[in-house]
Amino acid sequence: MTADHELTAWTQNLADVNFVHQHVVDVQAAQQAGPATKPITLTFALVGLCLHLEHGWSGRAVQRAHMQLARAGKQWPQFPQPDERGTMSAADVVARPESERVAAIDAWCAEVWAAYGECHRAVEELLRAHRIV
Repeated sequence: MTADHELTAWTQNLADVNFVHQHVVDVQAAQQAGPATKPITLTFALVGLCLHLEHGWSGRAVQRAHMQLARAGKQWPQFPQPDERGTMSAADVVARPESERVAAIDAWCAEVWAAYGECHRAVEELLRAHRIV
């Protein structure tokens, strides 16, 4: 089993009210984005990271914001993808004791979000335009 699969299984089995699994989905999508990544995928990933890290939203609240944005059914921005997007990965998270994994996920999210610093303002503007924040 790969680290990505192991982490996915672990977060899905948490059955936590905060739904930390959403943060893993968002951080992986942002970190692994490439030329073939659809704009909606990167937009939702960056929105999720922003809401979690800048506004303190839980994964469940981020999921609801994603649904609200999806209902808007519009064209999504083409966010620039930085060459370097942090060094942490799912393998780093699963290498930690289970009691430390949520904090490791947050650190991973922070690292990837920081790498997308050029996009922060545009993501915040998108959230305000859709009355999410």
